[in-house]
This record gives sequence, structure tokens and C-alpha cells, in this order.
Amino acid sequence: MSDFNPKIVAFVCNWCTYAGADLTGTSRMKYSPQVSIIRFPCTGRIDFMLLLKAFASGADGIIVSGCHPNDCHYSSGNFHARRRWIVFRSLLDFLGIDVRRVRFSWVSAAEGAKWAQLVNETAEQIRLLGPFKRYHQLRGLGVE
Repeated sequence: MSDFNPKIVAFVCNWCTYAGADLTGTSRMKYSPQVSIIRFPCTGRIDFMLLLKAFASGADGIIVSGCHPNDCHYSSGNFHARRRWIVFRSLLDFLGIDVRRVRFSWVSAAEGAKWAQLVNETAEQIRLLGPFKRYHQLRGLGVE
């Protein structure tokens, strides 16, 4: 299992986390290359069915990250995302998907080092959990 490279999809806010990830790159900080970033205007706009679709499409882990509370470009989008995350955790439990496969975090535009650490820690956690093999179960539910 040591040569397993997890496929991680990151759903990020355009204003904070995406800018923080960009800072990570421009500062030449090293982080796990197995992450694919999908940029949204705000984490409040992320439909969590997209997370299930990511798993159904072969993702082993997911990161959802946006602005810190009270720092949202759209004033309250991150609060909406946090409330959805609480409900989504219950759905993951119901589906039998290990909640450790999804990381929810706040990363600002000035926190490039925090983004690198988040990605590296997530990649290591997913590496320890192993590949996600239940994608066929999600496809059977119509999540495609």
C-alpha cells in the first residue's frame, strides 16, 4: 500500500482558499501533488451532492475549504457551508463512508503554508485509509 497515491479533490472558495493555494505555489512551498482543485465563488455555493459525485468518479478523499468565519466575501456563505457540512456528515455515516475521507477547513488568502499543511495531512490520512472502493455503491444510488 506504500505506493498508493490517493486522488484528492478540493472544493475551494475563490476569494480565500484558492488565493491561499496560489500563494503556496508562488512561494514554492511543497505539498502533495495528488490534489485537484475545483474553484467555486464561495463554499456556500457547493452542493454536497458534488462531493458524492467526486467519490463516485474515483476520488479517495475530499477537501472543502473557504474563508474563515466572519471573513466571507459574500458575508455568510461559509456559515451556510458549515451548516451543510454538519448535515453531510450524517449522510456519510448513513452511506457507510468514513468521515475521515472529507476534510473541512478554513484557509485565508494569506495562509499558503496552512494550505500546504492541510493538503499534506489529508493525503497522509487518505493514504492510511487506503483507496475508496465503494464508488460502485454510489453509482447504484444514481450519483453519477
